[in-house]
Amino acid sequence: MAPTLEEVTTKAGMVEIDPKKGLATKATPENILPTEEAAMVEKTMAEPKKSSSTNGDQAVVKDTATGNAPKSDAVQEENNEVSKDQNPTAEGSEAKSSGDVVVKEEMKTREGNVPAQTEPKTGVSFPVRLDDGKQLDAVGMRKKTILGLGIKIYGFGMYADNDKLKEILRSKIGTKAPSKPSKEMYQLVIDSDVGMMVRLVIVFGSLTMNMVKKNFDEGLGGSIKKLNGGKKNDELTNKVMGAASDDIKLSAGSVIEITRLPGFILETKVKDEVVSKVESELLCRAYVHMYLGDDPFDKEAKERFGMSLLSMF
Repeated sequence: MAPTLEEVTTKAGMVEIDPKKGLATKATPENILPTEEAAMVEKTMAEPKKSSSTNGDQAVVKDTATGNAPKSDAVQEENNEVSKDQNPTAEGSEAKSSGDVVVKEEMKTREGNVPAQTEPKTGVSFPVRLDDGKQLDAVGMRKKTILGLGIKIYGFGMYADNDKLKEILRSKIGTKAPSKPSKEMYQLVIDSDVGMMVRLVIVFGSLTMNMVKKNFDEGLGGSIKKLNGGKKNDELTNKVMGAASDDIKLSAGSVIEITRLPGFILETKVKDEVVSKVESELLCRAYVHMYLGDDPFDKEAKERFGMSLLSMF
């Protein structure tokens, strides 16, 4: 029998992934699946335990495997230095445990002199420029609250034809940059048919295609309703992901790309496979509205996009 949403949410959480290889690099305890959990428990039981005993006013901690008290801080520090000299990987391991994982992942994406930007909350990296010339204007994260738990669903990068956006902004607002991003600026982007693409990189390890469809029904459906005078349009909403097979596996690192093409065409790719291509001005506007509208998925990402718009003046 297929697991329930509650079971999936309990067993799965967030992972850091290698964006280049599409593989998970690190799992948090709440994200470990049953087989991994058993291995982790077995490893914990195999590690030497420590116990404390009292000698006068001083507490002495002994290793139960050896019966010896730990070495002094000075001796321990000296041994650590010797260990690093003898084992070059020791220093690298220390750096990784101190929070350098995201930096290391970003450096991997820079191989071959390809610049990239990392979304800090998920560790996902995005190239700053695509082959078709679209430029990265903002990164962010989609978070969903399920059964009271905040679940990171995906990291995303927003790309656009900045030359075309620049023309529109200057023609409507002028050549002098406003003091801060305005609602008018965001609305110009939403209403235009300038080429844009949002790349989604999955970080929730147990996401299913059915869950993605439900998420689109809620988010995109709500956005269409706001732009359509309060009227729902379920038929239009379902055209985006409705044709995607439920058999598609969406492991951590899977990529979904949704592109607004000139002429108000919304193209959706799941793992490089085109699953829909819909011509609709309302649909295109509603999709961008989810990220740049009054109630965006990630407010910080919207602000970053706004700062990119200011740089175009």
